[in-house]
Amino acid sequence: MATPQKMENPNMTKALSDTILSKYINNLASEIKTAITKVKQINPEIEVMGIGIGAPNGNYYSGTIEYPPNLPFVGVVNFTSLIEKKFPEFKHIKLTNDANAAALGEMIYGGGKGMKNFAMMTLGTGLGSGLIVNGDLVYGADGFAGECGHTTVVPDGRVCGCGGLGHLEAYCSATGIKRTVYELLAKYNDSKSPLANIPYNEMTSKIVFDAAEKGDPIAKEVFQITGELLGRSLADTVHYLSPEAIFLFGGAAAAGDYIFKPAKASMERHLLPVFRNKVKILPSKLKESTAAIVGSSALIWKELEKN
Repeated sequence: MATPQKMENPNMTKALSDTILSKYINNLASEIKTAITKVKQINPEIEVMGIGIGAPNGNYYSGTIEYPPNLPFVGVVNFTSLIEKKFPEFKHIKLTNDANAAALGEMIYGGGKGMKNFAMMTLGTGLGSGLIVNGDLVYGADGFAGECGHTTVVPDGRVCGCGGLGHLEAYCSATGIKRTVYELLAKYNDSKSPLANIPYNEMTSKIVFDAAEKGDPIAKEVFQITGELLGRSLADTVHYLSPEAIFLFGGAAAAGDYIFKPAKASMERHLLPVFRNKVKILPSKLKESTAAIVGSSALIWKELEKN
């Protein structure tokens, strides 16, 4: 998830954005009502307690989605209030960013069961994170805390999707892994690697993983570099929070030991001695296809716990 940027889409007018948003809210409300009907058909005694929403640049405090870089909405959208108008019968309608939702899902349904302190890193197109401290998500003063993907790991390095330089997301997301591939191909002038024949827009972390499995040295070095930089950032996270574990989630994390081993080695090397060999780096136990759903439901579960 990118840090909120107050940049308007030059090709999107406010009127067009409002039209798209209105249509989307109507379609979403219709799908939610259909889902509720189907659930009650299965078991009429089931009580639906609320609606949880995970969204890029979602602000838990205000219920808004603010300047989303990859959604067709302009500016600040009062998303929760729009859903509340469609479902006035629900007391609990809450929104948070998608990485926070994944962290809650991990705590209630995944590998974080029983843990009160851990971090969740989502290695997708971007790099999101959710931080659990004392059993609760960290939101900070404005609702946007926990943007580990936008810490600087390479001063004056690559341009990140948010416009900053050298951010973790620019190196350790699936997009960052792809960029590293082509940097190494150019560095070594390597035309023999199977990766050299893949167009940029078709390259994926899965392709890089498959090449590494077949022994391609470029692919192996890509993961070594990615793990090294990720480990440095994870060491910072440990210094800040002293978590029990750090969970990695998303397509890039599916590379397994190619990511986990260099990340763990780098993290341990960059930690103060008092923190070494205490914090596990673990794969998420959430299914990628359902993580957003269970994470959003976990948001309502936490609201019910509070009340």
